[in-house]
This record gives sequence, structure tokens and C-alpha cells, in this order.
Amino acid sequence: MLGPFTVGQGFPWATLTANVLGSLGLGLVFVLGEDRSWFGADLRLLLGTGVMGGFTTYSAFNLESIGLMQSGAWGRAALYMGGTVIVCLAAGAIGLILGRVVRG
Repeated sequence: MLGPFTVGQGFPWATLTANVLGSLGLGLVFVLGEDRSWFGADLRLLLGTGVMGGFTTYSAFNLESIGLMQSGAWGRAALYMGGTVIVCLAAGAIGLILGRVVRG
């Protein structure tokens, strides 16, 4: 155990969820601030880099991936790493689409 993370045990659902929601949110922020009709470039940077960047957790993803591999849970590690990339890309794309729908 290292800090709040149980390294190498179970599936890291909390980190995956945070990264998926952050990817979705970043897509929304990007589109809604794109033409400055919803908010300006400064707020877009703050929300995108600051809030969504702080919300997502690459360092936890890294630590948990290594922990799964070190504990011999190679299948879970592969599922977690591959799933994170695929699902987060899909969530980001959905965020872009939702942003365009909301923006009109």
C-alpha cells in the first residue's frame, strides 16, 4: 500500500472514472471556449489545463499500472492501460460532440 492507493490489488475503477470524466469535460471545455461565445481564452485555459488537468490523474494511472504488473496481474494491467486509452479517447470525442450540440 502506498498512500491512498492499494497498488496491485483489484481494478482501479476510481482512477479510470476520473480520467474518463476529465476527458469528457476537456472536450466540452475545448468546444465551448473555442469561438469565445461561452467564455474567453483565459477561462478556457484555466478550466482545461487547471481544472480538467488537475482532475485527471495520469500519475495515479501510472502508479496503479506498475503496481498491477508488479503483482503479476498482467491481464488486468493490459485491460486497464488499453481500456483507459480507448475509453478516454471516446469520452473526449463525446465531449467534443456534446460541446458542439450545446453551442449550437
